[in-house]
Amino acid sequence: MLTQHDLKQIAQKGISEQQIDTQLGQFKTGFPFLKLEAAAAIGKGIIVPTPIESKNYVAAWQQYKAQGKRVVKFVPASGAASRMFKDMFAFVDADYDMPTTPFENKFFDHIRKFAFYNELDVACQKNNGKDIKTLMAEGNYKAIAANMLKAEGLNYGQLPKGLLLFHNYPEGPRTPMEEHLVEGAMYAASNGEAFVHFTVSHEHMELFKQKVAEKANFYSQKYGIRYDITFSEQKPSTDTVAANPDGTPFRNSDGSLLFRPGGHGALIENLNEIDADIIFVKNIDNVVPDRLKADTVAWKQIIAGLLISLQKKAFEYMRILDEGATDTQLQEIARFVKDSLCVDPKDNTVDANYLRNKLNRPMRVCGVVKNVGEPGGGPFLTYNQDGTVSLQILESSQIDKSNTEYMDMFTKGTHFNPVDLVCAVKDYQGNPFDLPKFVDKTTGFISQKSKNGKELQALELPGLWNGAMSDWNTIFVEVPLSTFNPVKTVNDLLREQHQ
Repeated sequence: MLTQHDLKQIAQKGISEQQIDTQLGQFKTGFPFLKLEAAAAIGKGIIVPTPIESKNYVAAWQQYKAQGKRVVKFVPASGAASRMFKDMFAFVDADYDMPTTPFENKFFDHIRKFAFYNELDVACQKNNGKDIKTLMAEGNYKAIAANMLKAEGLNYGQLPKGLLLFHNYPEGPRTPMEEHLVEGAMYAASNGEAFVHFTVSHEHMELFKQKVAEKANFYSQKYGIRYDITFSEQKPSTDTVAANPDGTPFRNSDGSLLFRPGGHGALIENLNEIDADIIFVKNIDNVVPDRLKADTVAWKQIIAGLLISLQKKAFEYMRILDEGATDTQLQEIARFVKDSLCVDPKDNTVDANYLRNKLNRPMRVCGVVKNVGEPGGGPFLTYNQDGTVSLQILESSQIDKSNTEYMDMFTKGTHFNPVDLVCAVKDYQGNPFDLPKFVDKTTGFISQKSKNGKELQALELPGLWNGAMSDWNTIFVEVPLSTFNPVKTVNDLLREQHQ
C-alpha cells in the first residue's frame, strides 16, 4: 500500500511505517468508547475547599515558590482565529449589504467597544480613504468587515487569537499573549523570574516573537520581574495520515500522502520537553482585563497549593514503600490513593506494587466550573484498562451515544472542563516523568472533513487534557465561573468581562 515515495515522505516527518499502519487500522476499527462509573460531582470527585483550606493552600504555594522551584506557564496558542470570525466572513460573502442577522447588528452597533477599533479605523482610512463612521453612514459595512478580516487590513481572519487586540487599557490595547505574560507575573513567578511557554503554528512564529520583543520589557518593568519566554511548534512527527472514506490513504493531487495536525493531544510532546517542577496550562483565549484578574490569580494559587500538598504526601509514601512499608502503613497509603487521589482499585489487589504504580506518576489538579451550557468536556469517574476507576476529563466523542445511561450522565453533569490545569511532572527523586508513557493510545477521535471537494477522514490524537493525561493522578476542584471567560466569536469581546 505504501510506495517508496511514501516511505521517504513519512521518514522526513519522523513517523514510522508502523505508526502509519496503526493509524490506518484505527480508521477501520474506530476507538472504543470509555466505560463510565459516574459523572464527577461535589463530594464525588470534586473538591470545594473551605476558606481556611484555600488560605492554607495559597500560603503553601507561596512557600513552595520561595524554595526556588521552577514554575512554567504553558499556553497552547496554535492555529488561526478564523473560526472566531465565521459570521463576519459570511457577511462579507452575503448577497446583501446591510447588517441583517442579530450577530451582524450587534457587531456594528457596538463596534466602538472593540479594542481593535482604532487600528481598524486607520486601516479603513488607508484602504478606502474614509473612516469607519463615514463608511457606516454610507452603508458600506462590508468594507469595514473586509478591512478587519483581509490581509490588506488587520488580517484578523488569518492571525492567531494570541495576537488580536482583546482588551483596552489607558496605555493602549492588549493582546491575549500580553495578558498571559501579566498572569505569569502574578501567580507563576518565583525568585523574580517568570517562565512562559507558547506553542504556536510555524507560520505565526515570527509574528509572536516580534510582539514579545516589543512588549516583554514593558511588563518586565511594570511587575519588577524578568521574563524567560520560549516557543515551540507542534512536531511534524505528531501529524496523522488522512484516509479516504474506505480507509485507504488519502492522496494529494501529486500522489503524496495527506497529513493533518494531530490536534492538541500532540502537545504532550511539547509539554514533555518543558524543564519545570510545576506547569500551569491554560488556553490562549481565556483571559480577562486586570480589573477582573483577582479571582483568577487567587484560584490559580489555591489549586497549585493543593497540588503540591498532595504531591508532598505522595512523595512521603513513595519513600515509605521504598524502605518497606508495614501493613498499617500500606493501609494508610491505600486510603490516601483511594480517598485523596480518587483511584478506586475495584477488584484489584492492593499491595505495595499496586500502590507504587498509582503513586509514581504525574499529578494534575484541574479547575472545573459549574455547567452553564458552554461547549467542552466534563469530569467523570471512568474505568481504566487495569480495571481501576479514576477521574478523567472526557469529550462527548468518547462516550457511547447509544447508551442512554451514559448520555444522561453527560447531559446532566454538574460541571465541565474550562482547561485550567496545574501539573506536577517530576517524580519523588526529582526526575522528570516521560509523559508520553502515560497516554492512553486507545483514545482518539475520527472526524469527517474534505479537501478540494473530496471527502476524507481525519484522525486526532488523544486530547492533551483527555487521553494524553489519562494515566495521571487527577484531582478536580470547583473554581468560580469568573475564572472562565473564553472568546469563541468576535462578539464575545463585547461581554462585560472583556470590556
